[in-house]
Amino acid sequence: MTDSPQGAPKAASEPVRETARETGSAMGSASRPASTDFTVEGRGERPYALGDLLAVMAALRTPATGCPWDLEQTFRTIAPYTIEEAYEVADAIERGDMADLEEELGDLLLQVVYHARMAEEAGAFAFADVADTVTRKMIRRHPHVFGTPEERAAGAEPGFWSRIKAAEKAEKAALRARLAASGGAADDADGAHAGPPASLLDDVPAAMPALVRAIKLQDKAAKVGFDWPSLAPVFDKMREELAELAEVALPHDPRGSTGAATRDAASQNSAITASPSPREDFGEPAASRAEIEEEFGDLLFVMANVARHLRIDPEASLRAANQKFTRRFHHIERRLAEMGQTPEKSTLAEMDALWDEAKDGERKGE
Repeated sequence: MTDSPQGAPKAASEPVRETARETGSAMGSASRPASTDFTVEGRGERPYALGDLLAVMAALRTPATGCPWDLEQTFRTIAPYTIEEAYEVADAIERGDMADLEEELGDLLLQVVYHARMAEEAGAFAFADVADTVTRKMIRRHPHVFGTPEERAAGAEPGFWSRIKAAEKAEKAALRARLAASGGAADDADGAHAGPPASLLDDVPAAMPALVRAIKLQDKAAKVGFDWPSLAPVFDKMREELAELAEVALPHDPRGSTGAATRDAASQNSAITASPSPREDFGEPAASRAEIEEEFGDLLFVMANVARHLRIDPEASLRAANQKFTRRFHHIERRLAEMGQTPEKSTLAEMDALWDEAKDGERKGE
């Protein structure tokens, strides 16, 4: 698909997959932009529904009368927003904020509608096809719930999940071939994925958060026996990678042994002034920087493996650690303000004491 819409939406809707034409539900008809009862003047007269959202997106993407910004977007330019909205949903859940969750789920739904609309313009599929595909997949993957009386009585038999996944991969390969033949690929660069995966790891999306992807890759390899036999050697590997990172990184630290051991404000501020920012050079040549980054990546990959063996979500664990750090640092700022001080004018020793105070308060449930 090019960076601009492919003709008028009504004409572009003709080549969409047959399931969209055959679907008789409101969802199926709403996925086509030709007719809708949505009008801006009707705001507030009734609750809006999914068909209205589809109509809004069709209007935004209509050449000449739509929104210039929306008309310029492609799958690639919208993808970062899709990822961001998924994180905002997770954040609302983490905070237990149901009002935010309602809004963020709507924003995430909008992303699905956006991608489906662009795919319809490209003649690949429509929103109705998305709904049809995922519904069929859920039914197919739960024969113990939706299957025949015999399948429901048998329950979730061992191996059924693998058989279903294998069948789905074959179906997806056929769909890719049909889309490639009709020119309905999401992007020219995606043509490389038209065939079936050549590797066990090929279907792990590269755009996943790196820690999550590391675990997915490790899980895939573990299914064919490429895995540590127990947790102990994983910890051994972790210590090995940590030592290798220290070996290449510590000699290039311009601060030397200062920083952590600094306690008086003057020396501390001097050390901070002399320290590079996170975006500046660390005081080493480019070759050393590449080596440090490689060793750091190796350490994170092993840490992901530790999380996998412990059945821990590393992203959730890091989010919790971020929240804990934020909570304790807020305590430091609040207590310093009570004493008429600021972090900038306090010593590390003073802030350390308040950090410990925050920890003690958490242990006591304060």
